[in-house]
Amino acid sequence: MKLPKFLLGDNTECPNDIFVIHTDFPRFIINLVDDEVEWLEDFVGEDQDELEIQVATLIEEASEFYDNEMKNYELE
Repeated sequence: MKLPKFLLGDNTECPNDIFVIHTDFPRFIINLVDDEVEWLEDFVGEDQDELEIQVATLIEEASEFYDNEMKNYELE
């Protein structure tokens, strides 16, 4: 199965949070309410340096994904 790059996450225990799951490497979950990121990968050495370069872009992409999804829901 091919997963989309981003998925929306919802949880009734966290009704005010907005979760976006990034399914490609490096996998993570971001809460767009406070930009808290939970990484689903273990990073060491060189990986950590590369990750720091990618973080800003990935967070921006996650926010854009959410905005586009909300626009699509409004159109339906």
